Amino acid sequence: TATEAALTAWARSNRYAGSGDRAAIRDLVFDIVRRWRSTAARGAGETGRQRMLGLLRERGTDPSTIFTGDGYAPLPLTEAEHAPALPMDRATSRDMPDTLIAEAERSLGPDLDAVFDALRERAEVYLRVNLLKSDPHSAVQALAAEGIETEPHPLSPTALRVVTNPRQVAQSSAFKTGLIELQDAASQACVDFAAPQNASTILDFCAGGGGKALALAALVPEARVTAHDIAPARMRDIPGRAARAGARIDVRSPQELGDA
Repeated sequence: TATEAALTAWARSNRYAGSGDRAAIRDLVFDIVRRWRSTAARGAGETGRQRMLGLLRERGTDPSTIFTGDGYAPLPLTEAEHAPALPMDRATSRDMPDTLIAEAERSLGPDLDAVFDALRERAEVYLRVNLLKSDPHSAVQALAAEGIETEPHPLSPTALRVVTNPRQVAQSSAFKTGLIELQDAASQACVDFAAPQNASTILDFCAGGGGKALALAALVPEARVTAHDIAPARMRDIPGRAARAGARIDVRSPQELGDA
């Protein structure tokens, strides 16, 4: 994304920032992106500095304790920056477009605030236990040995919610050896529902990165699973992911599928 590209460019040109600093800055930037309207209102402006003021105020942190000018800290607040926050309507406070508020109120009713508040938070990380190589109990233990605490999720027997250290998942041995995959619990539940038992052939017609195709291959290991996507470039990671998972997946472009 454009935000990721900007963060990468900043990190490359500011080598003084260590890995911990870069991770903290990344979290702050994405917190602001998810609160694009409300941080501007609370910071009384739309610059990056003003949005950061707005984020601190939302969290109940006095900006003057951060904006000190010491070391690499931002310069102290100006007199104008002590101005009160701008008034916010419901759409602004929940960071939703004005064009969406009427439909959101109609469809979500009393759940609107809770739903949009959830969208303003970082999404939880879920894992799928790869049944070709492990089982839920063993996967939980393997992750715990690497300092990653997880817990089962009721949506799927293979779903684990990451409780601690989500950033370490991609570097863990459990991930690198194919014991687990990153996959949303709802996606796993869809596969559980759709997986045809005793099938000899399964086609994932809109495979993308292959998450559901990999899950299908693990649930019905005797089946020939074919992954297809109208944009073949989206499937470029599937062969590597399948090899890591020990799964058999036949990747076909639209032309190849038509010739099959």
